[in-house]
Amino acid sequence: MSKEIIVLAGDHGGYDLKVILKSFLLENDFEVLDLGCNGLESVDYPDFAHALADAIKENKATRGVLVCGSGIGISIAANRHAHIRAALVHDRLTAELSRQHNNANVIVMGGRTIGPDVAKDCLKAFLKTEFEGGRHQRRIAKMS
Repeated sequence: MSKEIIVLAGDHGGYDLKVILKSFLLENDFEVLDLGCNGLESVDYPDFAHALADAIKENKATRGVLVCGSGIGISIAANRHAHIRAALVHDRLTAELSRQHNNANVIVMGGRTIGPDVAKDCLKAFLKTEFEGGRHQRRIAKMS
């Protein structure tokens, strides 16, 4: 059985958190497709959101993680793609609900707004929580 591949990307504002989340994923037996950025030099977050969306569209991964300074800009950029449901989360509950009710395929966090322990807890919840379907499926269909 192959490991699930999680695509990971972010800008300079999320770089430190991205490094932490990458280690967390590898420690928990996921394969990581890291699309950058690879340092603290200023870059444009839409480039990384678009690269992640392309990777999911090309079936290189089914789920992804995005980080920027606040999480806001990169989630807006990612959600411009019809096949992406990127959810900006701030705690375990919002991470769980993003999966249960919205069937999010991308979790987004702000490197300047969330601590490492909370971020890992959010990612763990996102990865373990299943979509409930039912009435939520009808609502998701209206977004396509």
